Amino acid sequence: MAALHPSTASLGGAYVNPEPNTTTPTAAGSAAAAPPPAATPPAQTTSGEPAGDLAALPDWAREQITRANAQAANYRTRLRDAEQRLDGAKTADDFKQAVAEVKADNNRLEHELLRERVARRFELPDDLAARLQGKTAEELEADAKALQKYATPAPAAPGTLAGGLDPTDDGDTETDPRELARRYGGRRR
Repeated sequence: MAALHPSTASLGGAYVNPEPNTTTPTAAGSAAAAPPPAATPPAQTTSGEPAGDLAALPDWAREQITRANAQAANYRTRLRDAEQRLDGAKTADDFKQAVAEVKADNNRLEHELLRERVARRFELPDDLAARLQGKTAEELEADAKALQKYATPAPAAPGTLAGGLDPTDDGDTETDPRELARRYGGRRR
C-alpha cells in the first residue's frame, strides 16, 4: 500500500488537491482533470447586503478585518511551507526534523495568538500588546494588568451638548425686560 500524504491522515487517506484547476492522480494512477469551480453568488449578510462591501464599515472594523485577512494569509503560506518541508523529507531523520520545525512554528503561533487575546481582553493598544512577557496565560495576564495602568483610557463620551446651559435649571428664568430692569436697573456705579 502506498504511503499516505501527511496532510491527508485526518481525511481517511483521501487526497485533497489545494489547487482545484490542476490534475490529481487517482487511485488507478491516471490523471483526472478537476472541473472548473462553479460560479457562486457573493456571500450575503443577514441584512441582505453583500459581505464584501467594506467601504460601508467603520474604520476600526475595516482595520480588524484587514488584520484578520492578513493573519489568515500568513497561516495559509505557513501551511504550504510545512507541506513542502514534509513532502521533501527523504529519510526518517528529515521527516522528524520537518515535524519538529512545524511543531515549533505551531507553538510560536499559538503563543502569539494567546498574547493577542490577553491584550484584547485587557484593552491594551497594539504597542503595549507586543511588550507582553510570559509563557503561560497566567503570566501574560499578570503582565497585562501591570501594563494596563500605562494605557490611556478611551475618552469618555460627551454628555448632552447644551452650549454650556442647562435647560432644566430652575434658577433665574425671567425674560421680561421690565422685571429685569426693576431687578438690576438701580445697580449702576
